[in-house]
Amino acid sequence: MFKPAQRIRFSPQPGAAPSRAEAAASRLFSPVDCGPMRLATRTWVPAMVPWRASPDGEVNADVIAWYARLAQGRPGAIVIEATGIRDVPSGPLLRIGDDRFVPGLARLVAAVREASGGETRLLIQLIDFLTIRRRPERDTFLRRFLPLTDALRARVGHGDDTAVREALVALPDAELRAILPERDWEALSLGYRERVTDTHLPQIAELPQVLPGLFAKAAARAEAAGFDGIELHYAHAYTMASFLSARNDRADGYGGPREARVRLPLEVFAAVRAAVSPNIAVGCRMLADECIAGGSGPDDAAWFAAEFARAGMDFLSLSRGGKFDDAAQPRVGEAAYPYTGPSGYECMPAALSDAAGPFGRNLAAARGVRAAVRAAGCTTPVVTAGGVHGFAQAEAMLHDGSADVVAAARQSLADPDWWLKLRSGHGAAVRVCEYSNYCEGLDQKHKQVTCKLWDRLDLTGPLRALASDGRRRLEPPAWSPAPPSGSITE
Repeated sequence: MFKPAQRIRFSPQPGAAPSRAEAAASRLFSPVDCGPMRLATRTWVPAMVPWRASPDGEVNADVIAWYARLAQGRPGAIVIEATGIRDVPSGPLLRIGDDRFVPGLARLVAAVREASGGETRLLIQLIDFLTIRRRPERDTFLRRFLPLTDALRARVGHGDDTAVREALVALPDAELRAILPERDWEALSLGYRERVTDTHLPQIAELPQVLPGLFAKAAARAEAAGFDGIELHYAHAYTMASFLSARNDRADGYGGPREARVRLPLEVFAAVRAAVSPNIAVGCRMLADECIAGGSGPDDAAWFAAEFARAGMDFLSLSRGGKFDDAAQPRVGEAAYPYTGPSGYECMPAALSDAAGPFGRNLAAARGVRAAVRAAGCTTPVVTAGGVHGFAQAEAMLHDGSADVVAAARQSLADPDWWLKLRSGHGAAVRVCEYSNYCEGLDQKHKQVTCKLWDRLDLTGPLRALASDGRRRLEPPAWSPAPPSGSITE
């Protein structure tokens, strides 16, 4: 896990809690339209992967309970975790690549509506990702999986392929790295990973022809399940973000200059927009900055955002970093995780930070994106996340041009009721995230994600479920104080 050179400890500073009257008069708790989707408040829980789906990608009781618990806090919107558009095995991640997933997703939608009293709008994040494999054991890779080319045989010396492989096994790592092609060394030291620029592979070359249809069919299933909106995942380490990246140098009209890199994301959006009815909101999650050498920066993000807004997207949700390109080396038998390098830290900075700190790290870039959208003549709402944990902080973002909607992931994980507590005059009772990234550590290991502030509370009391390790509760304790006179109903 990446750690910045500076080790400054920051403490969350949520500030004074608003009174019920102050909350009611705030911009944060005022409505906003994201195209056809009206949010009752400008509060948003962005997509987080809680690792609760069935091994086949189906909605189960744990998934329903998790999102219903988030909905009890009555945010304006919840975005369901990254959900795969292909019908391929991907472990306990939700999928939507076949009609058989629709009934489970419909039950999830119904549970959120019931838990929020019909107030919270529910979106689903649609994602495509390319092949990534675990880091192999060194000798096994060299003896069985390394492709042998004539050039490599010549560099090792004459002999049959078995002799060549054994000669490679015997080399020290420094000499092996010097003799192997760069991508083969990467496959050995980090694990094999496809890139959108691997156009020598048929499945990569055909992505522009395949992906619009896959996303469109997934979106139609999402509408059939009852979702209010679609969030196209154009961020972090995944396929669509890789097309937008300045590192995308495809020579087929879908890489190189910005105009070419934005082409497939616009084509995917057009296909999705045509596949769903006008009352379904469609927007995207995108990066305000890739935070990698040679990657797209804030100027690129502002340009892309203006193009997306002009094309008719109903919202733009901003994150940053989280790339494979600078991820830390995984252990043998594990896959690279895109939040372990410097760009991953930019996405999820911790309490021990450099001077920039973990709170509001994305705001300057977000203001540039929003300004570009407005300069393009568009009023498309910009959803901004990044270390949000207090009312004053969130309200300031809405007034200084950083956001039209405020998103909070880790704080919503720490206390799903925090929006409701602030709104109803119970802000002093908010459980404030410590930004220890305990949750991220669980995510990296593909364990059910919980928060250390509540996952060991009341373990002897009545529980719906424990984590698979038997030592953690899967949901925070319920919150239901007697409402003060004149407050909204809990």
